[in-house]
Amino acid sequence: MEEIIATTEGLKEALSLSNEILDDIELSTKALSNIALKTSRLARLIGDFDYQNIFFYEASGYPATLDGVSPDIFELAKIAGRVNNVKDGNGYKEKATLNSLEQLQYELEAAQNSITSSQDPNNSISSSNTKQYVWSPQGNKAERQELRNIISKKSKLISNRRAFIYKYVSSVYYEIKYSDISSDIFSRIRQKVDTSIVEIIPDSVKKFSAIHENLKSNNTEDWSNAVHSCRRILQNTADALYPARADKEINGNKIKLGKDNYINRLVAYVEENSLSKRFQEIVGSHMKYLGNRLDSIFQAAQKGSHDIINSQDEADRYVIYTYLVIGDILQLTQNIKQNLKKE
Repeated sequence: MEEIIATTEGLKEALSLSNEILDDIELSTKALSNIALKTSRLARLIGDFDYQNIFFYEASGYPATLDGVSPDIFELAKIAGRVNNVKDGNGYKEKATLNSLEQLQYELEAAQNSITSSQDPNNSISSSNTKQYVWSPQGNKAERQELRNIISKKSKLISNRRAFIYKYVSSVYYEIKYSDISSDIFSRIRQKVDTSIVEIIPDSVKKFSAIHENLKSNNTEDWSNAVHSCRRILQNTADALYPARADKEINGNKIKLGKDNYINRLVAYVEENSLSKRFQEIVGSHMKYLGNRLDSIFQAAQKGSHDIINSQDEADRYVIYTYLVIGDILQLTQNIKQNLKKE
C-alpha cells in the first residue's frame, strides 16, 4: 500500500469507515461484494487510486474485451492476487480470474445446491456446464466429484478475496490509528513548547508558524526554509539562555562558546544546570546530532543549494527533533526556576 494522502477530515472518515468494514468482515454482516465497494470508497478517501479501482472490479468484475484483458487491468488483477500460472499445451501461462465476487458466490451456491439435490433420487443435477445428469444409485459419482471440485475451488477463491480485503483494510486502519496517536503526542509537545518558549524568545511563535506553513508546501525550497528556521530558533534559544562568551577548557579540551557555536552553548547550559548525568548525555547527544545536520544544510544553502532537503519526511523529522530538543531545554529551565523559588 502506498503512503496515505488525505485531509484531516478525510482521515477521520477513513478511520471510521475502515473500522466499520472490519466489523462487517469479522461478523459477516454484509455481502462480500458490498464490502468490496465500501473498501473502494475507503481507498478513494486516502488517495489510493489503484486499489480504489481494484476493489471496484472485485465487486463488478474485471473488464475484458474479445481481444482479452488490457495490460493495465491485468496488472491490477495481479496485485489483487487473481493471476495464477495455468498449464496448457505450450507449458505454463498466466491467467486471471475476472469474475465478480457476486458471480463467484452465485457459482458456489449453485454447486452446493446441485450436490445437495444429487442425493435425492427424484431430482437431477447439473454441473457448471449446465449439462443435465439423472440420478441413479450407481451413477453420477463423477458429476458429484466435479461439483465438489467446483465448491472447493470457489470457496478457496472467495476466502482469498475476503482475506485480501481484510488485510488491506486492517493495514489502513492501523496506519491511520498510529498516525493519529503520533499526531496527538506531537500536538501535546508542540503546544507545550509553543506556550513556554514565548517567555524566552518572544518572536519564536512567528518562526514556528512560518515553519508549519512551509511544511505544508510541495516545494523543496520551502522544506529547506523550514529547516533553516529550526536552526535560527536554536540559535536564538542559545543566545537567550547561554549568551556567547569566552571559550573554556574541560579535561584539556577547548570548548568553543562563541556566537556561531550555539550547539556547544546549549550543551554547556544543560551540563551546568542538570544534576542528571543521563539527561546530559541524552540531550547533549540529540543536540549535537541535530546541530551538525542543520549546520551542514545551512552551509550547503550558503553555496547556492536552496533545495537540499529532498523530501517532506526529512523536513518533518528535523522539525520534530527541534521541538524535542527545545522541549527538554525548556523543562530544565522550568526546573531551575522552581528550585530558585524554593530557595
